Amino acid sequence: MIEREWSLAEIAAAYAYPEPGPGAAQPWLRANMVSTLDGAAQHDGRSQPISTATDMRIFGTLRALADVVIVGAETVRLEGYRPARARAEFAAMREAAGQGPAPAIAVVSASLDLDYDLPLFTSPLVPTLVLTGAAAAPDRIAAAEKAGAQVVIAGDGVGVDPVRAVQALAELGHTRLLTEGGPRLLGQLVAAGVLDELCLTISPMLTAGDAQRIAGGPSVAVPKRFELVSLLEEEGFLFGRYRRT
Repeated sequence: MIEREWSLAEIAAAYAYPEPGPGAAQPWLRANMVSTLDGAAQHDGRSQPISTATDMRIFGTLRALADVVIVGAETVRLEGYRPARARAEFAAMREAAGQGPAPAIAVVSASLDLDYDLPLFTSPLVPTLVLTGAAAAPDRIAAAEKAGAQVVIAGDGVGVDPVRAVQALAELGHTRLLTEGGPRLLGQLVAAGVLDELCLTISPMLTAGDAQRIAGGPSVAVPKRFELVSLLEEEGFLFGRYRRT
């Protein structure tokens, strides 16, 4: 067996979104997460310590394929989220697909308690989106818009309805959707039945402790069944791609 580094083009081909069928393009939501052998999605509150260089190459490629990256507000705070950047390696591919230079970041927040001094809001290549509910505080909505964010209402109450969120993003022209968690948001998407695909990196590490799993929240009534589409391996790390059946 010959070990070699996969090219970005090979990774992009392996993780390509499904080809759209006839008629209007339908949204496709995938998640990208990492987990240790014993089920930890984080170490010391962050995912980076259980990741690897190839995992980060896949992370960057999945972003380059997406129209929008959906992320929970808590993950924005813990991971120090920055805006997606344009990458020359993917410029031609994005242009051919009718996409802008970089995906937008869509932050899911019921409270809109966000730090608008973060680069995510002060210097994005494309305006950051904030998904919230219709009952969100008007002054918080005004503060988000003043900071340059585009507020998208995706729920009748304070919180965000995952089904409405996917629909609202599709109406904005974002049909290639990617979520990077965190676990609470992913659990909500799983429970709502809107997750089409899971890209999961299994890290050959054991952490013990009480770290969160990749998806949190109440369990679903019937376990969701997904099928394995592809599986890559490098240095003990497994990179799986699963689609719901």
